[in-house]
Amino acid sequence: MPCVPFFPQSGKEIARPAQVCFVNDPGIRVWCPAMTQHTRNTQTPGGHSDSGTTTHFGFQSVATEEKATLVQGVFDSVASRYDLMNDLMSGGIHRLWKSAFINWLHPRAGMTVLDVAGGTGDIAFRILRRLRDKGREGRVIVCDLTPEMLMVGRNRAIDSGLISGLEWVCGDAESLPFPDRSVDAYTIAFGLRNVTSIDATLAEARRVLKPGGRFLCLEFSHVVLPLLRPFYDRYSFAVLPLLGQVVTGNREAYRYLVESIRCFPDQSALCRRMTVAGFCVVTYRNLSGGIAAMHSGWRP
Repeated sequence: MPCVPFFPQSGKEIARPAQVCFVNDPGIRVWCPAMTQHTRNTQTPGGHSDSGTTTHFGFQSVATEEKATLVQGVFDSVASRYDLMNDLMSGGIHRLWKSAFINWLHPRAGMTVLDVAGGTGDIAFRILRRLRDKGREGRVIVCDLTPEMLMVGRNRAIDSGLISGLEWVCGDAESLPFPDRSVDAYTIAFGLRNVTSIDATLAEARRVLKPGGRFLCLEFSHVVLPLLRPFYDRYSFAVLPLLGQVVTGNREAYRYLVESIRCFPDQSALCRRMTVAGFCVVTYRNLSGGIAAMHSGWRP
């Protein structure tokens, strides 16, 4: 199918260029952004701005312009087993974390939620089900850099009968193809540590949120229980890559996952960066002793 300009539901053309590259079943639309060059900020392994030439990919230092492609390659390779691996890696605990995440979001009728790095649809489905359990409707836009992850999510949506209220967008968290002040809430679960620039991603989140809109992040974080830390480290570095090899055939993808967690800013550091990005009432909640954490902020 040839690419054509993307017009959002309001009928106004978006500020960032985008194109329709393929359209699937009714109600499930997949859009691909036009290829544009944009400047990426870079970070050191501690998550801070660097000179602008390299950034971290796990424990490796790579050229800034290469990271997005490398990350996309990781998720391309594990897309079909991604949700299964989440269950196996966490013993199903990630489901409790995501339930807590949705509880804190507290979806309301008629809201538009942008779920970034949400390719397989897990967060989007939970939001819609929470609304529909209360007899309400809403709209969730799932945006992900990896088409293969979006296709897995699209197929899950069809199998689950969750078609209306969902849109699927292939896009970059650091250059979102959406208008300013266009969504009520922005969610990102286990995706922020994979971006090239956390600061650019936070700036984009603030840009697309309406005044009074909410940013909510769920991410692996830094363990705060000293007795848990050595066991968690041993499990992370010894067991998870082996499990990834057995289930997905890709040991390196899950070694990257572990390394990316260690390179991610701690809870307080991320709060500071959210504040610098222009969010207010910034808070966080630890989950499972800090193995994961939720961060919340509001756009003034």
